[in-house]
Amino acid sequence: MNTSHLKSPLDKIVDTYAEAFNGICCRVIVTADDEETLKRAAYDATSTPGTVIGRVEGGIECWLTEDKTPDGRNGVILQFWYDKEDPERFEVELSYRIRQDILVKPFTSVFDASINPVGYIDTMKNVGHCGDGYEWKDELYGRHMIVVPIAIPDFLIEQKLGYMKGIMGANFWYFCNSKKDVLEGGRAALKAIEAVEGVITPFDICSAASKPETNYPWIGPTTNHPYCPTLQHVLGADSMVPEGVEYIPEIVLNGLDMESLKKAMKIGIHVLLEYNGVLGISAGNYGGQLGDYKIYLKELFP
Repeated sequence: MNTSHLKSPLDKIVDTYAEAFNGICCRVIVTADDEETLKRAAYDATSTPGTVIGRVEGGIECWLTEDKTPDGRNGVILQFWYDKEDPERFEVELSYRIRQDILVKPFTSVFDASINPVGYIDTMKNVGHCGDGYEWKDELYGRHMIVVPIAIPDFLIEQKLGYMKGIMGANFWYFCNSKKDVLEGGRAALKAIEAVEGVITPFDICSAASKPETNYPWIGPTTNHPYCPTLQHVLGADSMVPEGVEYIPEIVLNGLDMESLKKAMKIGIHVLLEYNGVLGISAGNYGGQLGDYKIYLKELFP
């Protein structure tokens, strides 16, 4: 991709759009006694983006100081997403993340942080009953909590977690000619996106853009082969990799509303355009057949 003729960094943006789709989301606060435990709980609980395989995916929205949490400890806001409007299945999938990644960490607690929820999940059935019938309800920190007795006493979780409707799968790609720009540019973009409330990036820098059609349906979405740089010599004229591009990372975004998503995309793209090794910006779409929304990249920069 020869960019010497471009008059403005904005000329690097391809005239295309990102598809995004509806989902449901729980937004929670997790607290712990120490920073290391808090980080392990946050990273473990959000480590596997899974909606493409029918599971929950999550991400870190922001870190909280002691004065911003219900129990006066350091905390983090996590978002958990499901791509089908099926609260009952979402409840089960979310419980796996809480039970296996947060409850098992010493001295952790979970609180609701929903904003204008459309419904609530009762955490007793799939999390509270980890106490095997010895769990109890208590009024703590001005909230209705469940106390789950465990070997390092005790795990606390708010009984009702609100869930909200939101938008998943917004994305942008950045075409690079060096590993340095893949990582440094991507990390700078992610850092800037952190400042936008209500948005997460579940994959961070994603190295494996996918497509819905596949030769192996039991796997689910497989590699978006026209955009794989190493397949250029195999695909020939069918390759969609621009000249000079060696890497095509993707940043995926989920957000509570379209305004926040667009703001986060604009901020992230703007940061990447400052890197000389970023030769272009594009986005993943599938002819408008997959998503409920089309987010046109050039419209982010009126």
